[in-house]
Amino acid sequence: MDDSPITDFEEARCLQLLASASLGRLVTVTGGRAEIFPVNYAMSRDGKIFFRTAEGSKLAGLTVHPEVLFEVDHVEGRHAWSVVVRGRARRLDSFDEINGAEELDLKPWIPTLKYNFVEITPEHLTGLGFEFGEEPERYQG
Repeated sequence: MDDSPITDFEEARCLQLLASASLGRLVTVTGGRAEIFPVNYAMSRDGKIFFRTAEGSKLAGLTVHPEVLFEVDHVEGRHAWSVVVRGRARRLDSFDEINGAEELDLKPWIPTLKYNFVEITPEHLTGLGFEFGEEPERYQG
């Protein structure tokens, strides 16, 4: 039996956890500098991640450098999990794509206008589960 307080998740479990949440963190790189942005999001049935954004550094960054990271986590009691998505982001341009994204009923959480829909296509997912506890003795024996 494995007593490790850390569990690696398979891709299917990562997708399930991503679908259960609605707040994540988008990491972009602009001019060699990493930027991180909290975003509310929705997932499509095929596992793509969608969020809305206004014009600004977030949209500019992913337009110039579409490789992004997206992280979602959750803590409850003595357990936590984290899923990291490595993927490619792009702003939706076609009328059909935007209409499809509208069906996800993705609304801004704050009272701002966010006209741009962004899609992240996952290329690699990693997920970890954590069980909290006391630090073990450093020197045994």
